[in-house]
Amino acid sequence: MNHPAPPPRPALCADTFLADAQALLGDRGLTTDPDRMDAWLTDWRGRYTGRALALAAPASTEEVAALVKLCAAHGVPIVPQGGNSGMAGGATPDATGTAIILSLRRMNAVRSLSAEAGQAVCEAGVVLQTLHEAAEAAGLRFPLTLGGKGSATIGGLISTNAGGTQVLRHGTMRAQVLGLEAVLATGEVLDLMTPLKKDNRGFDLKQLLIGSEGTLGIVTAACLRLLPAATGRATAWIGLGGIVEARTLLRRMERGLRDALEGFEVVPAHCLGSVLAHQPSARAPLGERHAWNALIECVSSAQDSATLREMLESALGAALEDGLIADAVIAANHTQAEAFWALRDGISAAERALGPAMQHDISVPVEAMPEFILAAVSDVEAAFPGTRAVAFGHLGDGNVHFHVLAPEGAVRGVWEEADGKAVSARVHDLVTAWGGSISAEHGIGQMKIDELARLHDPVALAVMGRIKAALDPDGLLNPGKLVRLPGQA
Repeated sequence: MNHPAPPPRPALCADTFLADAQALLGDRGLTTDPDRMDAWLTDWRGRYTGRALALAAPASTEEVAALVKLCAAHGVPIVPQGGNSGMAGGATPDATGTAIILSLRRMNAVRSLSAEAGQAVCEAGVVLQTLHEAAEAAGLRFPLTLGGKGSATIGGLISTNAGGTQVLRHGTMRAQVLGLEAVLATGEVLDLMTPLKKDNRGFDLKQLLIGSEGTLGIVTAACLRLLPAATGRATAWIGLGGIVEARTLLRRMERGLRDALEGFEVVPAHCLGSVLAHQPSARAPLGERHAWNALIECVSSAQDSATLREMLESALGAALEDGLIADAVIAANHTQAEAFWALRDGISAAERALGPAMQHDISVPVEAMPEFILAAVSDVEAAFPGTRAVAFGHLGDGNVHFHVLAPEGAVRGVWEEADGKAVSARVHDLVTAWGGSISAEHGIGQMKIDELARLHDPVALAVMGRIKAALDPDGLLNPGKLVRLPGQA
């Protein structure tokens, strides 16, 4: 189907735009200083570096709306940015230097928190860890966490529909959002903040914006659900002979622990070894090396830690007697439990320190995941001699991070652009053949936009393009990320 190309953008007069933006936001809210902008021009992984006309940091929704209207009038593209901790280059501008980075970090207020309603209203720049602490102070908890909780912001988590380690029980960020406030490409403020359990007034627009990576609107605030604080916690590290055994153990734990099972992560020996080498103070939880490891987290607001520990110990004891697991240790206290999680959360940084690699955030049905991992590791390593493929992560919800490490001696930045692209294409082909997704929780960004176009259902892509054209006809919101306007290459 042929689509008309988007209309040409207004000719940009940078000086006039910057003067108007400066008058709107003041010195604290706008900078063109290269030194102040530099840290925000490169993504967390160091894969993408761009240029920007300015870095804007509005302090309120009203300022965001006024700035977006100004950008629309001058034809200035906008790249929204939260904690700049994304994994797909979704918050990095391109190399033209015509876009502004719109930082939401100054909008960092928890506007309200109700223990009675189990809700918090947060601005987009609130850091995840800050929300955790605010909820804890009120005897509640926010049921989503991840390794980057000290830098990831609520706006970024919503825009990418982040996952993390508690999806098995509580779902992705999409399930935590009760209401939403966003600024559209026109500068209009879309107020969907009322947290109604039943509301059939047409399309659920907040769900359309969640996961849209800033391409349809700029999230400025959200109403989020909170849960009662946990009264009990039990965490275990288990040694296993293989990934198939890990799936069997998962199903056992689901039946035996039921709603208390909150996390089930898998860590192969290679990843654990990388973390131990990268973090000199880290210690292996078990005395012997195991081909695979599982990290199990049980949490309850109705049972105490002693009861949960007994339940987990009984379930693991039966698995040990049956020969399903080789060894296990249950954390004796909170400090040891956090040490187990530090090993899991440290994998990405440890693997990155080893050298060039292609990282893939993929999902396939849980029941197929062990066989997929075994087949994909064998296929990729045979097709690209010298590489090492490793998979780790959220087996409980069918999402693993499939990393392919470059051969020894490969040059960072060179290998990724050559063999690395072919590696990713092969991984994505395998994932698609197994009925999976090339992006489970990190988003598409600019990293996977071509692969999405190559592999996704063309009808779905066309619908996404038409939605983008309707809400952002000039293509000013995060151009080059996730979805292209009809007619764009």
